Amino acid sequence: MSAMGFRGQCSRRRLLQLAAGAGLGLVAACRKGPQPPQLRAARGLIPKAWADQLPSPWTWSWQESEATDPDDQEQGGGDLLALNDGWLPSLPPDQRQLIQAPPLQQQLGIQARRFLEQQGEQRAGSLLPVGVSPWVILFRNGTEWAEAARAGWDVLLQPSLAGQVILPASPRWVMDLADRCGGDAALQRLRQQLLTMDDRRATNWLLKDKARVVVLPLQRCMALLRRDPRLTAVLPDQGAPLHWTLLVRPKGTREPLPQNWVEAAWTSPLRRTLLVNGWRAPLEADAIELDRQDLPNPWRELLLPPASLWERCWSLPPLTEPERLQLGERWRASTP
Repeated sequence: MSAMGFRGQCSRRRLLQLAAGAGLGLVAACRKGPQPPQLRAARGLIPKAWADQLPSPWTWSWQESEATDPDDQEQGGGDLLALNDGWLPSLPPDQRQLIQAPPLQQQLGIQARRFLEQQGEQRAGSLLPVGVSPWVILFRNGTEWAEAARAGWDVLLQPSLAGQVILPASPRWVMDLADRCGGDAALQRLRQQLLTMDDRRATNWLLKDKARVVVLPLQRCMALLRRDPRLTAVLPDQGAPLHWTLLVRPKGTREPLPQNWVEAAWTSPLRRTLLVNGWRAPLEADAIELDRQDLPNPWRELLLPPASLWERCWSLPPLTEPERLQLGERWRASTP
């Protein structure tokens, strides 16, 4: 796996295995008879309330962890893959096929369109953003830092948080954030603040009193926020990186995208249910503004921030190989 990727991402080998599974499934079907189409995803990426509405004869299969070694996975078929944007560098365009869902693609909001434009025309046609969640700053007993966090990400550089910060296990993500806080000087300071880089077990560190602040997608925080009053999540007014849930049709499948299933996630009441859990439909802000009145008061501004704030959020663009090498050198040079 590239040093620029998330630890929580699939390795290139595993993603190719998942994508190739569709082709293997076709071969197996010749031996075993027709097989039902299957959605495959890492556990927790697709909200269960939505997955449970997959239409017959579709089935779904979870991988236990995004970081599980592919040698431990059973090679099965897959007609639709759900993955986050951090996985894309490991799944080349020649392993995907066109989504072919114009009615859905035409509904995408400004942030989803920006994300696809960053991918380039050739790659964009094989991706369908179906959900999005901002990365947020999650504090334990963080009252003294909350106001500064609302202003911007440089709250993570405060001396009082030294050695108590956990960021995602992605050098590329950390460098992008540092650029929003002042560039190379901020990058060195940010790395000095770290307890570790571990987005998969970040909440364990936080709840066990080993860290005071972690950064996670909002969809991975909401259940904790509702049951633990010590925790506070902040979406800075500066904006935040976005965590995308994407659907991809692997090269070998013959199954069309189940468009009615996607449409259900973008339509209330399911849309509101998913939003309450931090998973937002990738539509224009006006399209989901009606959900605001039904959101719980403590979380309303966090779950559905003002359109001006939402438009300040950003997605990480794909890297060319020279850019990847350059970032690798920059990361090594910033080692504390």
